[in-house]
Amino acid sequence: MAGEISRRIFLTSGIVLGAAALFDAEVIGRIALADDDLKSLSSQEVKEQTMPHVIVKLWPGKSEQQKAQLADAIVKDVVKILRYGEESVSVAIEEIEPGDWKEKVYKPDILEKQKTLYKKPGYSM
Repeated sequence: MAGEISRRIFLTSGIVLGAAALFDAEVIGRIALADDDLKSLSSQEVKEQTMPHVIVKLWPGKSEQQKAQLADAIVKDVVKILRYGEESVSVAIEEIEPGDWKEKVYKPDILEKQKTLYKKPGYSM
């Protein structure tokens, strides 16, 4: 299908390690550029390649493997749904102690930002 990538593009410091079989102009535009090429981009073009950033807040106790799997799944979904290149997505995981959850997460990120929530929690505090 046009616009779909048959294989992921893996990039490290601007070096293409794997390639896709099918591209359209929009996908090609999202491929990470070599460092020299980045210098010639406009600030708008750089902004388009440097987002989104996803922050996951959770209680401590999940293994590094679980956190890495979660980050990988988030990246895959962002790439698939929003059609950004993998090189554009970053994921942070912040561990919040259960006793701090209400003050550090529930009040500032849930209660005070209800208009931005696309999935509300099934609990209240």
